Amino acid sequence: MIDPGLRDRNVIVTGAGSGIGRASALRFAAEGARVLVADLDADTATSTAERIRADGGTAETVIGDLGDRRVVEEVVATALDRLGGIDVLVNNAGIMDDLSATADVTDAVWERLIRVNLTAPFLLTRAVLPHMVQRGAGSIVFTASEASLRGSAAGTAYTAAKHGVVGLVKSTAVMYRDKGVRVNAVAPGGTATSINVDAAPAPDGPTVVGAYAANIGRIARAEELAAAIVFLASDAASNISGAVLPVDNGWSAV
Repeated sequence: MIDPGLRDRNVIVTGAGSGIGRASALRFAAEGARVLVADLDADTATSTAERIRADGGTAETVIGDLGDRRVVEEVVATALDRLGGIDVLVNNAGIMDDLSATADVTDAVWERLIRVNLTAPFLLTRAVLPHMVQRGAGSIVFTASEASLRGSAAGTAYTAAKHGVVGLVKSTAVMYRDKGVRVNAVAPGGTATSINVDAAPAPDGPTVVGAYAANIGRIARAEELAAAIVFLASDAASNISGAVLPVDNGWSAV
């Protein structure tokens, strides 16, 4: 059996205050990693960090919007100064759209979805890569989505952003494959998290997407996604890069 090799690794998890991010942060800590908990919500981030410390682990927190370059710089500086380096980055933070079809997407929704779901993980990935390249090792895992694999799982803005995430994963994996950095993603299907969908009835949005909801299958627990994320980040996945792993109870196979 391959040792996951995560003990004493330094791990950044975004959106770690709740849902998949919190479950991942706790799982990394249970494997012996030091964790930086990054989240927009101070209360939930503090709760995750306190839980890790109560269980004997090491955790730091950074609160703020990762679409802000100053927050990105703070995340990187904190990981370097307080954890001692950056071995793993989990780009998990994200928001859902209102299921609007293309003609109904407002500028505000489009810009917010792209900024949070695509620009923010790009900024953080760009910031950590030089440190991983200097060490000759690193693993980056993104939370993509079932919506990154098809056009019937969310609204236009969310779907476009998550397809962009897959492009970012694959391009970065190719560009840094010979520098010791692996880049992968999980693609969750229906998962029990706190992410909100504020969808007003519309003929070309929720009505259409809702017709495909029967294919979701069993709703996953956040811990099931965390297990896949930790696997991809670990030495057990040492020859896996550029992969998008559906964790969706077979939804992508329907």
